[in-house]
Amino acid sequence: MKNLLCFVTMAYPRKIHLFAILLLVFIFPSIEAHNGRFTVKLIPRNSSRVLFNRITAKSPVSVHHYDYLMELLIGTPPVKTYAQVDTGSDLIWFQCIPCTNCYKQLNPMFDPQRSSTYSNIAYGSESCSKHDSTLCSDQNNCNYTYSYDDDSITKGVLAQETLTLTSTTGEPVALKGVIFGCGHNSNVVLNDKEIGLIGLGRGPLSLVSQIGSSFGGKMFSQCLVPFHTNPSIASPVSFGKGSEVLGNGVVSTPLVSKNTHQAFYFVTILGISVEDINLPFNGGSSLEPIAKGNMVIDSGTPTTLLPEDFYHRLVEQVRKKVALDPMPIDPSLGYQLCYRTPTNLKGPKLTAHFEGADVLLTPTQIFIPVQDGIFCFAFTSTFSNEYGIYGNHAQSNYLIGFDLERQVVSFKATDCTNLQDAPSINGVLPNVLYAHTYLLLLPLLLIILQN
Repeated sequence: MKNLLCFVTMAYPRKIHLFAILLLVFIFPSIEAHNGRFTVKLIPRNSSRVLFNRITAKSPVSVHHYDYLMELLIGTPPVKTYAQVDTGSDLIWFQCIPCTNCYKQLNPMFDPQRSSTYSNIAYGSESCSKHDSTLCSDQNNCNYTYSYDDDSITKGVLAQETLTLTSTTGEPVALKGVIFGCGHNSNVVLNDKEIGLIGLGRGPLSLVSQIGSSFGGKMFSQCLVPFHTNPSIASPVSFGKGSEVLGNGVVSTPLVSKNTHQAFYFVTILGISVEDINLPFNGGSSLEPIAKGNMVIDSGTPTTLLPEDFYHRLVEQVRKKVALDPMPIDPSLGYQLCYRTPTNLKGPKLTAHFEGADVLLTPTQIFIPVQDGIFCFAFTSTFSNEYGIYGNHAQSNYLIGFDLERQVVSFKATDCTNLQDAPSINGVLPNVLYAHTYLLLLPLLLIILQN
């Protein structure tokens, strides 16, 4: 059967049975009335329009050793595994057999030979050209090299594979032909539960960019649970139409595009307040304008990195607001401001002043429990004057929406530990009735309309 829309047009009398109207509204995704006639569109089961009208793809995300791991299925037959979600990069990559110089992982590496839907991407193809660092192999495959800011790299071959997520209906959603890096050589160090990374950045190879058109738009939302949350408690990352962050308490800040680091989510931070003390990002100088796009929102970095001068001013104000004496500097703790206390500190609270959006941070997002009875300030300095990094610890317990269609990032304070069983983050209808169901109900509808 061809993938076509089926239009059924019927006349209706002046008086319509109430049940018929309710039936129409409930079962048909698109109803139009023109000149006294109903036009009902029946959409087949495999139509992408059904997906983004009624379904939001999603996947559970849990925390493990300061990394956030997304559960997914790889290949055919599907194999369950976990990969780190990373808004600071755009490449999806997994460790593949054979793999030299790779980190040890608990779960098996991905074996391309065991999947019937795996295929290498040819060098010179359109898919290969989406990555800017490729070479042609002896087999004419598209070999890739991908590097990170810490100079770690992953190397392998670009390939296509089926990835499977869940959905708001609870049914699996198979994403066919997803481009990813099958890594055969890597010095990237991840924790032992991760098979690789899910790039969620703005670039063309990120998961959100690749699947956005199938789900109504390039957008996704995530809600990261706090560090040391029980690993059995997960919160969803949701993709496409229906993942928008809306409602009371939502604040939004515009994305900033730059010619360099095109995968990054650049936003502009104006300053940070410590309780009632406001610290402008430019040192308070009216002669020094605050640069646009001076902060990157990165779910792959635990701590928030700030320019050195601003960091020291921030630490000074935090120390003044905390009644406890800080611990002596300990290199094993990363030269951070730390306190010895059996439970997290009571304060202070910080407010990150993004352009158009004030985001309140409580001690849960400010101090990291690094050891039993030791909590350290989750901010540190960077020698980079180009941009800072808003780390994943500060993002915890916020529902954050990344909307590439509207070019905004939205924040909503949320208890992310209570989203684990939510069928939908944003009220997307969980029931999806496909074309064969419509055809079964159509005779009943016709009988009602004739009475």
